[in-house]
Amino acid sequence: MPTPQMQAVQAVFELRFGYAPLLVRAPGRVNLIGEHTDYNGGFVLPAAVDKEISFAVGLNGGSQIRLVAHDLGDETVELASAADISPGPVPWANYLLGVANEFQWRGVAVPGFDCVLAGTVPMGAGMSSSAAVECGLAFALNELLHTGFDRLELARIAQLAEQTYAGVQCGIMDQFASLFGRAGQVVRLDCRSLDYQYFPFDTAACRLVLVNSGVKHSLASTAYNTRRQECERGVAVLRLHYPDVTTLRDATLARLAAVRAELDDTVYRRCAFIVQENARVEAACRHLEAGNLAAFGQQMYASHAGLRDDYAVSCAELDALVAAARGLPGVLGARMMGGGFGGCTINLVVPEQVEAFITSVSEAFEQQFGRRPETYQTTIVEGVGAISN
Repeated sequence: MPTPQMQAVQAVFELRFGYAPLLVRAPGRVNLIGEHTDYNGGFVLPAAVDKEISFAVGLNGGSQIRLVAHDLGDETVELASAADISPGPVPWANYLLGVANEFQWRGVAVPGFDCVLAGTVPMGAGMSSSAAVECGLAFALNELLHTGFDRLELARIAQLAEQTYAGVQCGIMDQFASLFGRAGQVVRLDCRSLDYQYFPFDTAACRLVLVNSGVKHSLASTAYNTRRQECERGVAVLRLHYPDVTTLRDATLARLAAVRAELDDTVYRRCAFIVQENARVEAACRHLEAGNLAAFGQQMYASHAGLRDDYAVSCAELDALVAAARGLPGVLGARMMGGGFGGCTINLVVPEQVEAFITSVSEAFEQQFGRRPETYQTTIVEGVGAISN
């Protein structure tokens, strides 16, 4: 059954273009644990959530490409044909144009199409609104053009669209989570092999609540590159002694200890965090199989401590939010989520305590920083798919 947002998008499409579209929903995502492990060949544990982008898409029988952002006042971008596709001055449109361009790179003749979209994925909250935009259109074009790409290829298309048209050198986790999400399950993704496995997450027993620090990731890009370089320096030293080490995925704490004299303290701590974070993802999955959400939450707290102390990508606001959450009734775990230096914390909260949690954390944050944070309640849902009228 279409949501009110989907119905609005459909109505705008039919009024504007005069024919019935394909309706597609594309969810945002959260990452429960496994931070900065992706570019080190490690494990992540994301899930698709019920903040999503709604699409109405159709082939118009001509060559024109018409894109309409309904929640931006029906802002419109029009191209005479697919031959005119190139990055332009309208940021949201570039995600879509990049997807169409990737289809062309794969030898697909992209005819004229129309697209109306709107979303409930909060911008800048770390729920990957851009990946949802890319994945939704990729899915729709795949259906309409009968190109037969599987979901992994659609994820690659969406990832490349972001890299080439939005200029963000992202990994594949966000797009993968949007396309491969399952209701009531999280997916452990091996970022080296792209193998994946689902694990149960009892959405009736626990809610995922995000609390936005309101701090923009102003340091994230520079620090992100620095962290990558520090990890690479550690790998280079390890490889001198252990030739099988190609990424920190192959490292162990024992191996790091053996070469510690050759590593400066900062590089050692960065590498140790990655090794420990991969182990936490593995442990968290075992806890989910056992139905032990309390033990899962402890892995989240440990992850945050490592991100704060060893990887040094937290900030005062994120630390305050995690500290405020710890010990509250019904809060099983909390940590910063994403690249760091801002963004959201992700919190595991039993349903009957969600409102009290939001009140308590918001008041503590306001007392310390003079403003109330935005909060988002989410649940785990299916990945990208078509909606019946």
